[in-house]
Amino acid sequence: MNLSFIDLFENDLKGVFPEIFLITGTIILLVYGVIYTTERRVLSKRNIATPILIRNISWLGLYSLVLSFLLTINTPFLNGVIFYNSLVLDNFTYYLKLIIFIATFSTILFSIDYLREEKLNSFEYIILILFSTCSILLMVSSYDLIALYLAIEFQSLSFYVIAASKRNSEFSTEAGLKYFLLGAFSSGILLFGCSMIYGFTGVTNLEELAKILTSLPEAPWITETGLFIGILFLAVGFLFKLTAAPFHMWAPDVYEGSPTSVTAFFSLAPKIAILGALSRVFFYSFYDLILPWQKIFIVCSIASMILGALAAVFQKKIKRLLAYSSIGHVGYMLIGLSCGTIEGVQALFLYLIIYIAMTINIFSLLLALQKIGRGGKERRLKYIADLRGLAHTNPILALTLTAVLFSIAGIPPLAGFFGKFYLFFTALSASLYLLAVIGVVTSVISCFYYIRLVKIMYFEKINTWPLWGSIKRENSLLLAITFFFILFLGIYPSPFFLVTHQMALALSF
Repeated sequence: MNLSFIDLFENDLKGVFPEIFLITGTIILLVYGVIYTTERRVLSKRNIATPILIRNISWLGLYSLVLSFLLTINTPFLNGVIFYNSLVLDNFTYYLKLIIFIATFSTILFSIDYLREEKLNSFEYIILILFSTCSILLMVSSYDLIALYLAIEFQSLSFYVIAASKRNSEFSTEAGLKYFLLGAFSSGILLFGCSMIYGFTGVTNLEELAKILTSLPEAPWITETGLFIGILFLAVGFLFKLTAAPFHMWAPDVYEGSPTSVTAFFSLAPKIAILGALSRVFFYSFYDLILPWQKIFIVCSIASMILGALAAVFQKKIKRLLAYSSIGHVGYMLIGLSCGTIEGVQALFLYLIIYIAMTINIFSLLLALQKIGRGGKERRLKYIADLRGLAHTNPILALTLTAVLFSIAGIPPLAGFFGKFYLFFTALSASLYLLAVIGVVTSVISCFYYIRLVKIMYFEKINTWPLWGSIKRENSLLLAITFFFILFLGIYPSPFFLVTHQMALALSF
């Protein structure tokens, strides 16, 4: 009996229906944007309707994300392996997808007015973000090295373009070019690691790799040295994408040169997906070879924490400061993976959720704040010194930024303190005392430059009173939600502990 494609993959298609819906919706939005822009150009000889088009596509993209989010919540399959063991559905992928939807939704929401004000009149910007979100969703579900590599490349192609989306800016063009060259180099390293692992094991499926490596002492036909080299290259490729030191060289320049909304997106969604894929590959498939890859992550964790703390002290530009701060946070999150325990993975993703909330808050505020200069011309924040006088003219925003900075620094009783405390506690439980001590020391050092921002807002002398533009409703909403989360997580953290515990348990089976 001949079965049609739909009959053969009926349940598989239901399992990835949210991704199919989002990809289809994005393609429809692309066709709508192309047709509408072309018609307006023909009629008016000028591209006067593009700003309106961008706003329409932005809101339609948000609606698509909301519907995909609801489809993911109501999926008929919570557990299973689909498409010939290429993709997996479990609690780990389920919660990661929900976090990715929230991060992408927030990015587009606070980008709507930014695109209009910066005259980034390219509707393809939203399309590329949606396409990269589709690839990120597939990345966290990947159950095979081939599927994982293809998803990473799909994501990277979109990132290369949106990094250089500000066409009239040399910095944006430079950021896109640097990201393309170094990203292609890291993809080659990643692919070489996958090929080495396949060459010495004969499989690419993560579950089959886990079974083979469990019986490694009884399998003399596997050359351990070649396998270790493959794992090393695979780890380096992931750490490069994750901006962990010493593979961070592209991050500060790309973060600074890209449009601010793109920098926010780079700080949110890709880190969720890469950490998810990294945890599944190493904690699930390569757990029996923990000693070699644990050393790699310990070294990178220490290097990231030290570099993020020390380099950020000397920064004068806000986006470069946030870039080095992001590198430091990656170092903290690698502590959880280095532990090699369920508690370590749980601490990693608990800290990741808190990091996402803090990043959304601080970028919502940066995209909302605009100084009004002479002639009523608005200017966005670029330097740390631009925050001078904020507490006198807008005390509520200054208080919000102060709370977020204290949370990032890990000062109790804010959310960031609980995330770091749980990470350091799991490191001590796994006898990784050096990681815990360096984490505490670098947290103390990082308090210097975070508190320096508070000093500039509250205590720096000002010659003239600065005027700030009004804050958009979308940014205000995101600021309120994330501020409430950061402030009151310590009162009732149980739901987040339960969610992260379920995610960690999904990797242990």
